[in-house]
Amino acid sequence: MIGASSAGSSFFLIIIIAFVVLWLLVVRPQKRRQNEQQRMLGGLEVGDRVLTVGGIYGTITRIEEDEVSVEIAPQLEVQVARRAIAGVTRDEPEPEAEAEPAVEDPEAEDPDRVTSTEENRG
Repeated sequence: MIGASSAGSSFFLIIIIAFVVLWLLVVRPQKRRQNEQQRMLGGLEVGDRVLTVGGIYGTITRIEEDEVSVEIAPQLEVQVARRAIAGVTRDEPEPEAEAEPAVEDPEAEDPDRVTSTEENRG
């Protein structure tokens, strides 16, 4: 009789440990992502560059309660559900033109040139 209660309590302990592991590995990270998404959607402003769930980049022109107007090209706006905004993108500065022309490798242009390793071989 003592063995039966011991087996039952160890099984119960395994179930509790499995629940804790499931909570730490699945539920908690999912809730964190959900909260971050809600904060991002709540902080949308006109003029933000966004990426939609469908992969379209654009600029927010108008925000309503559940809809957002996004300009995806000059004079072309689409309305999307607010929850269809995947993220706010950061405007990266445009690369500046190089002041000096790139120096080309003169060895790369001459296919007949024999390198030192080829000279050593033959």
